[in-house]
Amino acid sequence: MKAIVYRSYGSPDRLRLEEVPKPEVKDGEVLVRIHAAAINPLDWHLLRGMPYIVRPTSGWLKPKRNVPGIDVAGVIEAVGRDVTEFHAGDEVFGEKSRACAEYVAGPARLFMHKPANLTLAQAAAVPVAAATALQALRDKGKIQAGQKVLINGASGGVGTFAVQLANSFGAEVTGVCSTPNVDLVRSLGADHVIDYTQQNFTRGRERYDLIIDNAGSRSLLGMRRVLAPTGTLVLVGASKGNWIGPIARILGASQLSRVGSKKMVGMLTDIQREDLAFLKELIEAGKITPVIDRTYPLSETADAIRYLETMRARAKVIITVAP
Repeated sequence: MKAIVYRSYGSPDRLRLEEVPKPEVKDGEVLVRIHAAAINPLDWHLLRGMPYIVRPTSGWLKPKRNVPGIDVAGVIEAVGRDVTEFHAGDEVFGEKSRACAEYVAGPARLFMHKPANLTLAQAAAVPVAAATALQALRDKGKIQAGQKVLINGASGGVGTFAVQLANSFGAEVTGVCSTPNVDLVRSLGADHVIDYTQQNFTRGRERYDLIIDNAGSRSLLGMRRVLAPTGTLVLVGASKGNWIGPIARILGASQLSRVGSKKMVGMLTDIQREDLAFLKELIEAGKITPVIDRTYPLSETADAIRYLETMRARAKVIITVAP
């Protein structure tokens, strides 16, 4: 089968389309012919081996996981022994590494039947970004109906889901984005949209019960200032620095949380099957819809990652593998 492979850390120039062995399905696993995969910031961090804090698990001198992609959608080609939920021909989506390839095999628990109202390309956009948004709002932010919620980085992969999810939870949603994305964010259900090129929300008079920071573009002190007295700031991604990346910002937030009643917390996404099931219900109910910026064929995965690295992508960037 064909897959995108890199043998050493570096820029997207290291990526090559190669023939690799097709995975074998084991007991409790499914073999999926991939139709679409999604690119996430994690992919370029692992490709570059930056920040260095990723290398104890990704490999000190060369990558252990040398095929990018973790969001996947496709059609089941075979099932292993003891798998009863799925059958050959089922359309599924889920989370499995090495997704930029023609096939992937993995435990059946990592997959779920595709939402009926989505294409496979749309379904590939869901797992990481939507689960991150859900966990940031519900688990870390403890979102409640009627709260004032601000999403910084509202037009990105996580942000577009966060705006819709916060709206579905009954919050009053403010999205922060650049000028070209104002209409998009408003169309997703934001009650208010702030164009950060025209206004710095950390200097405004509004106070927010919950802030989801996907951008890392404002100071912790500035965001703390516009939190309500018992408000919460959740830091999502946006790592900077070659060594420990987002850890420094998370540690700073933890220290600030020691003073007063305002909470500032970081998070790491841990995709759970129950979360995918919850998201699937919302999608099929028409409450959230994946937004796709661009699609690239498998052979142009390097270009897709280059584009994502510009930080100008609107929502999700998709790799199409099979028709």
